[in-house]
Amino acid sequence: MLENKILMITGGTGSFGKTVLKRFLQTSISRIIIFSRDEKKQEDLRVSLNDSRIKFILGDVRNYESLKHSMVGIDYVFHAAALKQVPSCEFFPMETVQTNINGTNNVIQAAIDNNIKRLVFLSTDKAVYPINAMGISKAMAEKVLVARSREISESGLILSATRYGNVMASRGSVIPLFTEKIKSGKPLTITDPKMTRFLMSLEDSVDLVLQAFEKSRQGDIFVQKAPACTISTLAAALQEIFDVKSKIKIIGTRHGEKLYESLVSREEMAKVEDLGHCFRIPADNRDLNYDKYILKGVIEQNEITDYTSHNTTRLNINEVKDLLLSLDYIQNALIK
Repeated sequence: MLENKILMITGGTGSFGKTVLKRFLQTSISRIIIFSRDEKKQEDLRVSLNDSRIKFILGDVRNYESLKHSMVGIDYVFHAAALKQVPSCEFFPMETVQTNINGTNNVIQAAIDNNIKRLVFLSTDKAVYPINAMGISKAMAEKVLVARSREISESGLILSATRYGNVMASRGSVIPLFTEKIKSGKPLTITDPKMTRFLMSLEDSVDLVLQAFEKSRQGDIFVQKAPACTISTLAAALQEIFDVKSKIKIIGTRHGEKLYESLVSREEMAKVEDLGHCFRIPADNRDLNYDKYILKGVIEQNEITDYTSHNTTRLNINEVKDLLLSLDYIQNALIK
């Protein structure tokens, strides 16, 4: 489906955007547009890849006119631009709203106005039962996408989303933080040893993006299944890999952190389609005709539970080590 097509990636200079970019460069795609607001990161990426199929456009998803102009002639859009740091979003929630919610609506509107074929939005586990500004903004962005999908016929733009847990070794995540502290001989700061998080490679997450482009129906959300571990297990695995015994300092949870993350809510699990390696959550296409839901409700299924980092496959230290050693980031850190 990618042969001679043109793809735009918003936020294409971030960890996830760059991985998507490199995967698509391995296909017969005609051109990839990187739309982002950091000219230094664009220049670094241009020099490192040196591929004539990549075009860089400086812009911000907050600016609808810039998006509309930049999408002329585009076939597909992958929307990854967002404010993602939980503490920063807590302190500046309105900035988060402008980028993550209004920006997402701008991307969708520009895609509609330019007759784009498919748009895939990158969401997060923090959008499920959100307790922080970043998660709330991503949950609202999902709602915006599903609501806009109801306005579009199946013959038009197909809107869908992919939802992930922690992507290992992505910028600003815990694995680079722990690795840096281990190599510099500093104590490992752990918020809560019992805290669990999903473990997912960038490559696995890109596979889900490809599936969403190829197989999504209007308003679908695809959720990547993943194993998890406790933060204490992750710290122990990294120490064994680097053959050090760092001091552990418990600092308590940060602004807006949870003990565990959910990828699919209990309510979503009631209607989810299990595809083996992932879940497909179909769009809620109910309308404002409330009476029929009062007269005939949904049968409650008590045995259904949400899909979380506490009840998914839990990895031990050796299993986490094997997973970490498969990452280029860890292999490079062992060499340096």
